[in-house]
Amino acid sequence: MRELAADGIPVAVACRVLQLSRQHYYRWLHQPVTHAEITVAYRANALFDAHRDDPEFGYRFLAGEAETAGQRMCERSAWRICRDNAWWSAFGKKRAKNGKRPGPPVHDDLVRRDFTASAMNQLWLTDITEHPTGEGKLYLCAVKDAWSGRIVGYSISNRMQARLAVNALDNAVARRGQVAGCTVHSDRGSQFRSRKFVHALNRHRLTGSMGRVGAAGDNAAMESFFALLQNNVLDRHPWATREDLRIAIVSWIERTYHRRRRQARLGRLTPIEFETTMKPAAALAA
Repeated sequence: MRELAADGIPVAVACRVLQLSRQHYYRWLHQPVTHAEITVAYRANALFDAHRDDPEFGYRFLAGEAETAGQRMCERSAWRICRDNAWWSAFGKKRAKNGKRPGPPVHDDLVRRDFTASAMNQLWLTDITEHPTGEGKLYLCAVKDAWSGRIVGYSISNRMQARLAVNALDNAVARRGQVAGCTVHSDRGSQFRSRKFVHALNRHRLTGSMGRVGAAGDNAAMESFFALLQNNVLDRHPWATREDLRIAIVSWIERTYHRRRRQARLGRLTPIEFETTMKPAAALAA
């Protein structure tokens, strides 16, 4: 517009030809950058600094770091800025939708995101994860005791069927012995809603529990274990065969996670050490 005006073309004529409003043009001429755009720029700078320092943080954590730096905003604004600039968590992974909608729950949510337990075999958490190999996908269903964090049972297969979850549950019961009354919490996957799995719960006198649809936080303690497995085993390098990956998973669970990985919430003990230490105290209390 300025170049046209310098050539002697009136602003009114140029705006009419370009179908622009003279009012908006003069407003922009007075203030090329609005206060809202300046605010977004400051917020984006704060989010970028936080993302650069901690690339594993998601937008919620980045919003908290930005507020500490003096740029307060709602989580939705932080998400929009991160989306526009492609600032995603280093651990974030988008899941493809298969068009299927989860069915109705067969159990109520008895846990409600309280993943604490005061005794062994009081609360178990279970879920299924998958990973590709050169021969196709491999599926793992694991059962975790919330009391000690120990993986008390698991099943590995090249097919994700109800039998995978049932085998993991049977394996956990065989290892633990008397587990009647224990609550088994899962998501609403079809394997955990199947009649075979429900019958297995009833056969072992276990109580089922299910989280909500699309709420990963409802089974966050189990998701955290799978995140460790993802970073320490699954994503370390491509896997040529299912057998290679199966051996790696079992070795990491039994040797590293159970016997070498110390957890702060257990007093810097491993799950095996914690259970060994607490069993005598539990026996005396009984």
